[in-house]
Amino acid sequence: MTASQPWTPDQPIVRIADVYKSFGAVEVLKGVSLNVMKGEVICIIGPSGSGKSTLLRCINALVPIDRGSIQVEGLETHDPKLNKLELRKKVGMVFQQYNLFPHKTALQNIMMAPVTVLKQDKAEVEVRARVLMKKVRLEGKEHSYPGELSGGQQQRVAIARSLAMNPDVMLFDEVTAALDPETVKEVLVTIRDLAEEGMTCLLVTHEMGFARELADHMYFTDRGVIVEHGPPKEFFSNPRDPRTQEFLSQIL
Repeated sequence: MTASQPWTPDQPIVRIADVYKSFGAVEVLKGVSLNVMKGEVICIIGPSGSGKSTLLRCINALVPIDRGSIQVEGLETHDPKLNKLELRKKVGMVFQQYNLFPHKTALQNIMMAPVTVLKQDKAEVEVRARVLMKKVRLEGKEHSYPGELSGGQQQRVAIARSLAMNPDVMLFDEVTAALDPETVKEVLVTIRDLAEEGMTCLLVTHEMGFARELADHMYFTDRGVIVEHGPPKEFFSNPRDPRTQEFLSQIL
């Protein structure tokens, strides 16, 4: 399928084919392929350094790939002629670090990209931003600055900020890794709400209980390859590859 063909929902919304990526002499991705259908929740797990975060960053063209193909709704994400703004309208990403602007309120953080990048009407964007604050359960915190919010609250503002661009796919890169245990749950609940509304989600996560409950499909990566994948029930109860078995035995 080339980028010129219109994408239709019966095809994978994200199509990753034989992707390789090295940083210097270190091969981080070695021929990774996976497809994500619209509305699916995909969880990617694996040891540190197995290429999980790099793969997410390749999907929204933050990191260039060496070879292979990544398409989002038929857009080839590493086409030199690609308009990255068009891609980033489709793909939202939330990182481990919240990266909020400290001198702007929660509401202003959410409004920034639609107003400054998409040049949308400020009053309309504010209405949407307030709805998003409510969606991530932060009503009443619109005028709080990041420094006045807990880590979990800041991460939910970061999720709302990503949603303000109306993406079709959300990427979550270990978004609970930097949080206190008691604030992890409120962020996971927010992601669960999104998934239940039909948002296509790719998550790199260490939260196995959450992955087991929410994922449509699990992927286990090790040393730059997908070792094993399958539906969560089968994946957790009956892992076939010794590397998967060993990894799960260490963390479950």
